Amino acid sequence: MTVRAHDIEALISVGRPAVAPDGSFAVFATSRPDIAANRNVGQLWRVALPGGSLERLTRGTADTSPRLSPDGSVVAFLRADDRGRAQLHVIKATGSEALRVTDAPLGVSSFAWDPSGRRLAFTARVPEAGRYGSVDGLAPEAEAPRRITGIRWHSNGVGYTLDRPAQVFVVDAPDLDAEPVYDAAPALSEDSASSESAPANEVVQLTDGPHSHDGVVFTRDGDEVLTVVDTIEADQRDLRTPLVGIRVDGSGSREVLPAVLSINDVSVAPDGLIALLASDPGATGVDFVAPGVALWVIENGEPRRLTDEETVDLGEVGSHITPIGDDFLVQNRTRGEVELLRVTRTGEVTRLRGGLEVIGHGADAAGERIVCAVATSRSAGEILLLDSDGVDARLLTAFGDAADARGFVLPRAIEVSGPDGYPVHGWIATPAGDGPFPVLLQIHGGPYASYGVHLFDETQVLVDAGYAVVYCNPRGSAGYGRAHGRSIRGRMGTDDLVDVLAFLDGAVATDSRLDGDRVGIMGGSYGGYLTAWTIAHDHRFAGAIVERGFLDPATFQGTSDIGSFFGDEYVGTDPEAIERQSPMAVVDRVTTPTLVIHSELDFRCPLEQATRYYSALRRKGTTAELLVFPGEDHELTRSGRPRHRVERFEAILEWWSRYLPV
Repeated sequence: MTVRAHDIEALISVGRPAVAPDGSFAVFATSRPDIAANRNVGQLWRVALPGGSLERLTRGTADTSPRLSPDGSVVAFLRADDRGRAQLHVIKATGSEALRVTDAPLGVSSFAWDPSGRRLAFTARVPEAGRYGSVDGLAPEAEAPRRITGIRWHSNGVGYTLDRPAQVFVVDAPDLDAEPVYDAAPALSEDSASSESAPANEVVQLTDGPHSHDGVVFTRDGDEVLTVVDTIEADQRDLRTPLVGIRVDGSGSREVLPAVLSINDVSVAPDGLIALLASDPGATGVDFVAPGVALWVIENGEPRRLTDEETVDLGEVGSHITPIGDDFLVQNRTRGEVELLRVTRTGEVTRLRGGLEVIGHGADAAGERIVCAVATSRSAGEILLLDSDGVDARLLTAFGDAADARGFVLPRAIEVSGPDGYPVHGWIATPAGDGPFPVLLQIHGGPYASYGVHLFDETQVLVDAGYAVVYCNPRGSAGYGRAHGRSIRGRMGTDDLVDVLAFLDGAVATDSRLDGDRVGIMGGSYGGYLTAWTIAHDHRFAGAIVERGFLDPATFQGTSDIGSFFGDEYVGTDPEAIERQSPMAVVDRVTTPTLVIHSELDFRCPLEQATRYYSALRRKGTTAELLVFPGEDHELTRSGRPRHRVERFEAILEWWSRYLPV
């Protein structure tokens, strides 16, 4: 029962690549769960282009985010120090010993080379004096109280944010050919050598104050660092963010673009044109449902949109802009795929690569040579080489062979018409054999997210245990146009409920191996919401798993890190409207045995959502269990400790063995 769960070690993902300026090679990072180490591990790799040798460039435990210097001779990347904090390191692109550049108390979050290759800018959180280990021996419980005056104070995966804003720094790039720095030996006299280590290159802090800064990129001349400013609001949430340029010489800053858009990514073209991935959250500043992330350029201080926000969606997690000549490469999510688009400055769009591939992990280009990180139905991560028009494509890696050797199934795509005629797109994955197989209906999070075609560990584990798995992208999902995503605004639990049940019925009807009389349901985050909502309205299910769910909109405000706007925009602010869409309001109708799974440090859907829902089930007399993972947050299933991920799978399979046995 647990062999497939342990096979998560074979899921090797690939991060955003960096291509040498002459197009002769690329560097990238891999990552995979390691159960023995109980962490995600990975290193940097170098691949010769157009299709030469592949070699491991570093041997760190978890090296990530490689970026090449402008001349391609040096790789800057992030590596965790002995306290787990990501620090900036550099290494020769041909291979050498890595040299550490920073000693940020809370680690480095983003960085960029300047156009000359002589400096690096980076962002890092700066702790308030006396907090987060800045005073030896001062434990967290002994720190001074926090005074909160704004409407935000914490973030999932980080914790408190108001007392450790992210600031912008610059540092000279070290000379990798220089004499190494040596620790001085203990001294007996004051005029002898000091016992302290010789200092590294001086780090200069360019910003201060209570505001955080997100991302850094240099202007074409290298005199300014562009960054997005995040200010904690005093009264009302506002997703609009200004873009500022900070003088590297410390002489001040300027507003490049006022707070009119919600900015996700910033890039500078070779001629200095600034491009953005951004959405317009409207006059309220919080209109984020199916936000319509588009490609924009700044001209004469004004933003101009290049892509259609209604049909092109550039909001996939990790999406970014890659300049290529006078054009830009961006990633568009559509029908379970993330395709690469080439966009001209006049807004002409060319689709470069589609089919059963997900180019969601990033791309880079040199000249007309494009290198992409892709996930496919057969692999969690590969490197793909494309020509400029996307016609000629070549896979350069075979990391998916590890998963292939363990064996996996390929899901089958279908489209079902709902009772109102609306098409619902999704997939069926079945074990080998004639069945009949018990059926599990999976529901994704979001809501504005999607299931895709890529290799998915959740599905593989369940199919390997003997279940047929059906999953779809109902109304409210991403990848089917903005209207599809906005259709459940103020109407959660309506068309989305209709769609998932219609897809389940349609899947059973199209495949006689699926046993429609033996079905279970499960989902996480928004999927936890819709699972809890479904079992209050449909009692066909033998069991349910509600994971990290949005279960009580009334208490989400004031507890979740996005509670100041998420519930207001999705279910509204009228108490009666909220109750009409709340799983907690109908929990007394649930008769389905329910396993509630949650993480202790989940600040996106806080633990109280699970404990109150579980307690209500038990009080009513419904069979229910609660499984809480210590030390994990909302990202447990994607980036949690590998042993917890395996234990979660074991608990899920044990639950189904009781209530939906194969």
